[in-house]
Order: sequence, then C-alpha cells, then structure tokens
Amino acid sequence: MKILIADDHRLVIEAVKAKLSELEPGIEFVLAMSVDELLAGATDDLDLALIDLNMPGADGQAHIDEIRQRHPAVPVIVLSGYEDPAIMRSALERGVLGFIPKAYSPDVMLSAVRLVLAGGVYVPPMMLTAVPPGIVAGMAQQPGTESLVRGGAAGGGGSGQTLEHLRSVLTERQVEVLQLLSQGKPNKLIGRSLGISEGTVKIHLAAIFRALNVRNRTEAVVAAQALTEAQQA
Repeated sequence: MKILIADDHRLVIEAVKAKLSELEPGIEFVLAMSVDELLAGATDDLDLALIDLNMPGADGQAHIDEIRQRHPAVPVIVLSGYEDPAIMRSALERGVLGFIPKAYSPDVMLSAVRLVLAGGVYVPPMMLTAVPPGIVAGMAQQPGTESLVRGGAAGGGGSGQTLEHLRSVLTERQVEVLQLLSQGKPNKLIGRSLGISEGTVKIHLAAIFRALNVRNRTEAVVAAQALTEAQQA
C-alpha cells in the first residue's frame, strides 16, 4: 500500500504515519510539507492521499482541485484543523471521500481511513447538524413538502414526517439500501448485506438520489445520515 501524507507540521505527519502503519505491514509513505511537494509527490499509483488544507502554497482548496484533476482515481481525505461545516461541505463537494478534523482521536482517523479504503465516504458527525442547502432541504422543491422539510431539520415529529415522505416514494428495498448508505457502506457491502448485485444497488441508488434531490453519492451519504440522526433524536 502507498499513502501520501501532506501537512506542514512534521509532528502531525509522524503521528499520522505511526497510526496508519497499523493498517498493514510495509506501507510506503510519501510525505509532503508544501503544495509544491504535494504536486511533485502525487502519482496515480497512490492508494490514498491525506491532505491538509492550510499549508505553504495553498490557495483555499485549489490544491485539492489540482490533485483531483491530475489523479482522479486516487481517494483523497482532507485532514484539517478546520471544523466549519461549510468548509467540510465544500471539500466533499469537490469529490474528496472524507474530512477528518485534527481534533479527532487517532482511532477515529484510522476507522475513517479504513472506511474510505473499503469504498465508503467518511462524513464528520458534526456536519450532520448543518444539513447542506439543496440536499435534504432540496426536497422542498417537490410539491407539498415544504412544511415537512422545515420540521425535519429540527428532529421530533417533523423528522418522522420527512422519513415518512421518503418511504412513500421509495420501495422497501430502497429504504434498506438508504439505511446502509447512511452508515457509509460501499456498494459491494450493501449488495452483500442484502443479497443483491452491485448493479442492482446502483439502480436503487439512482432512485434514492432522485428522492433526496442529490447529485452524487457524497451528498446522498450526508443527507441519509442527517435523516437517520433526526429520526434518532
């Protein structure tokens, strides 16, 4: 396995290396402490890239965009000191597969990395309390759902009505897929859990995306987890 770690603090890099070494023996690490080193060290054969947002040479999240454009097949996780849900959402919308605040424990980081390596998406729990505009709220574009969505974000009876609306437009199987999606499980594990093929999972996901009014899997994960949290509140 080959993993790139980009951060401008040597102590952070060494701590992340030490924890990720638990994934398997013999991991090859590529280290970068600036955007120039990141762009020079990134290659298509990386299994994963963990990238800080605030490092020398960074201009907002432009270096994330550059890596995604140059190496679209490489899974990218943002490892950052920022805990602003808007920044998290912006990163996820760029196609990164996870956002891990540096305040989180090393074990949480390791679990998040394992999830991404398995094909899932890691969304920080704190982001679930700030549902992105156009995701769950986008359901308000459907006739007659405005009051349901406004109540849903606050939990309680409103959240139940929102989930009830979803169940009215999704089949029982699609609801099961949605529940597994909310756990961040990749298509292969969803199919295995339900005894269906990956192709069938993708068909169900297309219907779920339409019902949630989302554009991609990352937005669907955020929306599904937000609805699950609201139901449990």
